[in-house]
Amino acid sequence: MIKLKTHKDLRPVLMEKVNNGVKTPYYILADNDQVIFVISQGFNGGEFNKTSGYFNNFPGVQTYQCLYGSGILLMQRNDESEEAKEFKMVRLNPYRQVNVPASWFVCLVNTGNSFLIVLKNSYLDEKYKVPKSISDKRGFAYYVVDKRGEIAFEPNPYYRVHPQITTE
Repeated sequence: MIKLKTHKDLRPVLMEKVNNGVKTPYYILADNDQVIFVISQGFNGGEFNKTSGYFNNFPGVQTYQCLYGSGILLMQRNDESEEAKEFKMVRLNPYRQVNVPASWFVCLVNTGNSFLIVLKNSYLDEKYKVPKSISDKRGFAYYVVDKRGEIAFEPNPYYRVHPQITTE
């Protein structure tokens, strides 16, 4: 199965409501309990292209492996009031693996000059995919933006709490 995500699908989680941006932000290829994300390069306003993000309610650890390109995997854990409690970023390059435990929000961001291709070891059945507050808060606690050629993190004003960004 191949799913195509459009700019319109991504608009609820973008920093700016821009009409122009990456026309096809990403593709999802799913088969045999595996998923491949193909994230296009480019920008949506000043923000690097990304996936919509979702809450991982899967009852175990999910493994993401970068197959091609470079980018960032964002992980966020919220408290009971849906404010960000923890925020992690992991730089992705080919063969880098990241394990994501249950109860974290996950988003892939393409910061490179070509496609970012990431393999996930489990197919995310709809019963485990919970968008929760991502759309209500217009994305994660931080947006990944370009500031004078450098990768930077812009606080999302829809969150009252912006935890320290930790790296893995």
